Amino acid sequence: MSAAPTHTPAPFELGVFTFGDHGPDPVTGHVIEPRQRMRQIVEEAVLAEQVGLDVFGVGEHHRADFLVSAPEVVLAAIAERTERLRLTSAVTVLSSDDPIRVFQRFATLDLLSNGRAEVLAGRGSFTESFPLFGYALEDYDRLFTEKLELLLAVRERTRVTWRGSTRAPLDGQEVHPRPVQDPLPVWVGVGGTPQSALRAGMLGLPMALAIIGGLPERFVPFAEIHREGLLRGGFDPALVPMSVNGHAFVAPTSQAAADTAFAPYAAVMTRIGRERGWPAMTREQFEAMREPRGSLAVGDPEQVAEKILAQHALFGHRRALFQMGLGTLPHAQVLRSIELLGTEVAPIVRREVAARERASAPGVEPS
Repeated sequence: MSAAPTHTPAPFELGVFTFGDHGPDPVTGHVIEPRQRMRQIVEEAVLAEQVGLDVFGVGEHHRADFLVSAPEVVLAAIAERTERLRLTSAVTVLSSDDPIRVFQRFATLDLLSNGRAEVLAGRGSFTESFPLFGYALEDYDRLFTEKLELLLAVRERTRVTWRGSTRAPLDGQEVHPRPVQDPLPVWVGVGGTPQSALRAGMLGLPMALAIIGGLPERFVPFAEIHREGLLRGGFDPALVPMSVNGHAFVAPTSQAAADTAFAPYAAVMTRIGRERGWPAMTREQFEAMREPRGSLAVGDPEQVAEKILAQHALFGHRRALFQMGLGTLPHAQVLRSIELLGTEVAPIVRREVAARERASAPGVEPS
């Protein structure tokens, strides 16, 4: 079997991502200027590299409470301030974008960053971009399927011929520039649709599984479906990585982490909940999500490391990314959280994952 691996990953990759949350502080009501918030995002990424993290992601939204609508532009600014950090969208809403322009923008980012760009393609958890760019929600699935197909065709060859129903056909047109990486890494973001996990696998694409609620163990079938898809598509699962993406906040003590994160986190989840018919988030719910089997990695470094390792035992994934600044968290505390993730959490996780891999290697006797 063969696969088309993206870059050669670190033994276990850890990173952070942001949507550029922008709103009033839930305690003071203060709102910082958008230009200041943008600079904070760049500062967070620079620190992530300095403390040894592997990946930084920026997500796309088209609403007032999330500042970033053009992740590639923010990532390009980060590229000029970093040297090693991998730079990914989190996600690119491919369904309401043009795949050729997506490829061109990320190929440009790849050139600027000397081969560190990645596309995380998703259908989007919000729908504002569809009417904004003239797409119908009833075409939700068809748009993503066709546009992913075209994106992969463009990354495979410079001259493209393609037919579909979601945009004008291509008859041998050339697409430039070409990226440093060949192929340009494309991941598929999966939230709760088994068909998306299967499709990613059958295409030989890495999957980023978002777990932002519920018990992570209930998401194990998605990893199994992705692996099944890889096998059905003729790809080696050992060569195609998987990421688990979620929410986290690290502080020197567990109580400090919870007390700092709760109000901003609850404000965001309650606001989104009103749009989707969910009840307001309570402290009791928040604390339940922090339990060892829960989805929320909020605590001291040891607790967060244990949470990551518990999920690794379930999924065997190669990458873990965390939205670190969910809601209007004080910037200084977000920076401290990133620092602790890189300097204290990451070494614990990497050592244990490496030990697990040695123990499971062929010919190794259990101790």
